[in-house]
Amino acid sequence: MIDMAYELTEHARDSLRKRPNIRTEWIESVLDHPERVDPDKHDPELEHRLGRIREYDDRVLRVIVKKDTFPLKIITCYFDRTMRRKL
Repeated sequence: MIDMAYELTEHARDSLRKRPNIRTEWIESVLDHPERVDPDKHDPELEHRLGRIREYDDRVLRVIVKKDTFPLKIITCYFDRTMRRKL
């Protein structure tokens, strides 16, 4: 895995506190090797990176980032039920 530099916004930190089932290594995996990348519908600076987490029943983790920042800024992340079985 590539060692990707990133930082969490306060909102992302709050999201992870509320979702302790999301592991840091899963976030990093989706950042490094997304199965799908979508632009945000409302903000052209944001990008949605999605990836299946095989260890978590193939659920899809969505990581929303501000794409042109260094380090990459993670806005939020969550398991996206609407994408289940679509990747």
